[in-house]
Amino acid sequence: MATLFFKMEKNMEILQLLLHFFTDYGYFAVFGILILCGLGLPVPEDISLVSGGIIAALNEGINVHVMFGVGMAGVLIGDLFIFVFGKYYGHTALNNKFISKIITPHIFEKVQDKFEKYGKWVIFTGRFMPGLRTPIYFTAGMTKRVSMPLFFFMDFFASIISVPLWVYLGYFGAHNIDLL
Repeated sequence: MATLFFKMEKNMEILQLLLHFFTDYGYFAVFGILILCGLGLPVPEDISLVSGGIIAALNEGINVHVMFGVGMAGVLIGDLFIFVFGKYYGHTALNNKFISKIITPHIFEKVQDKFEKYGKWVIFTGRFMPGLRTPIYFTAGMTKRVSMPLFFFMDFFASIISVPLWVYLGYFGAHNIDLL
């Protein structure tokens, strides 16, 4: 129970930091953080998207629908970076100390098995699995069984569900941040 409370408290700290940063820099901040998340920044995309929705609700100069579009673009481009990196540098990258800590041989093998069994649907479900998203998208690029257009389509299909959920949750919950 204490661990769960600590995680929630840590996420609230991250949310507060992001809110201040996003308030100062608006759309550019949300887009930039989402791109950096795709490059491995250890900040949950979901918190970034919720923060974008909150600042859209609290700042007259920010439109929530534009924030949704910015969120979609940031998420898709960030995911595409991971996929392309896996496609062109995958096997070499797995020998890197930092990357091998994130994508261990065990995780890599598990993801490969899931691709064998479920194919392109692994990409779709990966969008809803924070922490596994990077290994899944990286492995999708490495497998060479998934074309870039197919990856983009499946990622878009999943993102069109998750991104508006988080952005509009932030927008409608902005006046109840503690509850959110």
